Amino acid sequence: MKSVIIFSAVILTSILVACGSGKKNESNEIKKTDSPKVEVRKTGELKIAYYNSDSLKKYFEYFKEQENIVTRKQKAFQKEVEKRSQEYQNFILRNQERMRKGMLSENESIQIQQKAQKMEAELMQYQQEQGSKLENETMKKLETISKKIEAYGKMFSEENGIDILLIHGPGGQINFINSAMDVTKEFTDYLNAHQSEIETDTTKK
Repeated sequence: MKSVIIFSAVILTSILVACGSGKKNESNEIKKTDSPKVEVRKTGELKIAYYNSDSLKKYFEYFKEQENIVTRKQKAFQKEVEKRSQEYQNFILRNQERMRKGMLSENESIQIQQKAQKMEAELMQYQQEQGSKLENETMKKLETISKKIEAYGKMFSEENGIDILLIHGPGGQINFINSAMDVTKEFTDYLNAHQSEIETDTTKK
């Protein structure tokens, strides 16, 4: 496993002090005696690493398998919606033509309108119910996988003496971090090596 940069808590403290020393006190009303006293805790040396969330999703086999399952279900759902929509549209067009040619009685026209309304209502209900069901299933699956990644991340860190394991990715709170701390490949390999255990754990949920 590639080496992970070790930071000294003393160095981190010095950097924070240096950054803050150049700022002026914005309020003259705050007195020095009002500042809270914070007990200094020495944590010693910290071993910090991170993994890239996007790369993890790309190479973590179990995640890819579950993503493919969800994608197939989404496509099947969309295909069924399109099929029902087409049937509804065909019914409307077919009977509009019959109405235009005067082939329907008043009673038949009323029945066709009622059926069209029923088909539309059933289509909307299917979209709402099945769409919501699929969305909830997907969210639950992702939440379960996320918890497993967190749990195995703890095990990975303990086995490798990592004090802080960060998650780096778009929209995250980490602006920049030295690539020498990147353990994405190692952590992904670790997860893939424990895939059978993860699969067993998640199927019990």
